[in-house]
Amino acid sequence: MNRVGILGGTFDPVHMGHLIIAENAYEQYGLDEVWLMPSGMPPHKSGRNVTASDDRMNMVSIAIAENPHFKLSDFELKRTGYIYTADTLRLLSNEYKDTKFFFIIGEDSLDNFDTWKTPEEIVKFCTILVASRSESHELKDKVADFQKKYKCEAGILVTPFLDISSSDIRDRVSADKTIRYMVMPEVEKYIYDNHLYKSNEM
Repeated sequence: MNRVGILGGTFDPVHMGHLIIAENAYEQYGLDEVWLMPSGMPPHKSGRNVTASDDRMNMVSIAIAENPHFKLSDFELKRTGYIYTADTLRLLSNEYKDTKFFFIIGEDSLDNFDTWKTPEEIVKFCTILVASRSESHELKDKVADFQKKYKCEAGILVTPFLDISSSDIRDRVSADKTIRYMVMPEVEKYIYDNHLYKSNEM
């Protein structure tokens, strides 16, 4: 059975922090591939204009081009309307029956997992991996409680964290500040060549 990690997000833009998390998931959990999955219309981002899907997809594609075990998935971009994780994982599980999925979230997402749409459905179709700087006793307890509550598989993904956010990168580009070493050089070039993030409407 194939073991596939899923790292979702708006990737607006994809940055080094995303890639480090994905690479560590691949290594620590013996995954065959990690799919980076740009979201289509995420409900929690409805308050701002998300950069065009093609641009976000192109940035992910060029960021992962030299990593053979990373894959760009346009699964959510091909769908219309608001995109919910439970629906995505159910559809993926039906389409890829010989694949075990590992869904990567941050520790903050673990804390508010109860507020996600049908969280009990999400855990039926994947193992949850909680990315964190360290495997602290507090986090171990949180994950254990999570497993007990949802009767599911979950693990801790220990990974270096860079204090980088996509929103900070957009702000820096808008303010003509450097983003070197925050994103892959090819992504940096794409952002400037395509005049992304120069508008105040980000």
